[in-house]
Amino acid sequence: MLPLTQRLGLRVPIVLAPMAGGVSTPDLVAAVSNAGGLGSVGAGYLKPEQIREAGPAVRRLTPGPFALNLFAPQSAVEPTQAALQRAVSELSPFHTALNLPPPTLPQHVSEDFEAQLEAVLEVGPAVLSFAFGRLNPGHLEALHARRILTIGTATGLEEARQLEADGVDTIVMQGGAAGGHRGGWLADELADTLALTRAAAQTIRVPLIAAGGLMTAADVRAVLDAGASLAQCGTAFLRAVEAGTSAPYREALAKAKAGDTVLTRAFSGRTARGLKNAAIAEIGQPLPYPFQNALTRQMRAAGAATNRADVLSLWAGEGVAQGREGTAAQILESLWS
Repeated sequence: MLPLTQRLGLRVPIVLAPMAGGVSTPDLVAAVSNAGGLGSVGAGYLKPEQIREAGPAVRRLTPGPFALNLFAPQSAVEPTQAALQRAVSELSPFHTALNLPPPTLPQHVSEDFEAQLEAVLEVGPAVLSFAFGRLNPGHLEALHARRILTIGTATGLEEARQLEADGVDTIVMQGGAAGGHRGGWLADELADTLALTRAAAQTIRVPLIAAGGLMTAADVRAVLDAGASLAQCGTAFLRAVEAGTSAPYREALAKAKAGDTVLTRAFSGRTARGLKNAAIAEIGQPLPYPFQNALTRQMRAAGAATNRADVLSLWAGEGVAQGREGTAAQILESLWS
């Protein structure tokens, strides 16, 4: 089997992590692909029609390969009225401070995966990556029939074994230092990225992509030496010129110090790593995903519009203090010179 770099036509063994929520703009995705890496569109929150627009938008800017990323389908149990009342009570002071109406749960809380996948098949990216679970055989067959390489996400060895048995082409091994949402679905081990990569390389036969806390060329080289075929970096690109990172988010990242990130379910109901702020400190009884994500959407949008970092989901990995500003190409070069 050809190495992943050759299969994908990459000059640089680095993947842009698929950061949903507006960070992974077409400009950022294309810039990474043009510089020799694999750009990724975080499409988990996009409507099918937005996915159909995102693919051509990237293709207008680069002839290189790129990935689309979705959240695997998962069952969601409607929250009880009591749980909803508790969550609303916690968010209400933030809504008052932002001059927003009281929090309400919208009727539409998440996108339909089947419709999203159909849009992906129409776009035909080089790669479809996914997190939060597994795809069924029909999904994988449809993707492989279109020659779309599939990448699952695991936070531990058992998840990796299940993904390998499912027939995915590649697996992201996400260490505990990674920013943003934890991508697994079983017990999250929060393993050291390097140790997790080494352990997976000894037992998993499909190519691996290491993720979590990779901020320097030395970090990238270490995971490749440990058995990964590619390194996935997200936090390193948050302050890129082309990124859709909001102004208050950028300011918080620039001020961040080592040890400033925590794990939280406050914003989405799923565990994620980000910079500590007032919302994380005050929200202790979130609804499960995707209901909490829908409930906090209005607050987060208002925070971005009014430069209020205290109510934003400031996703970042443990290496955030090593982040830098610059173009995506300059950041990529600093990771693989």
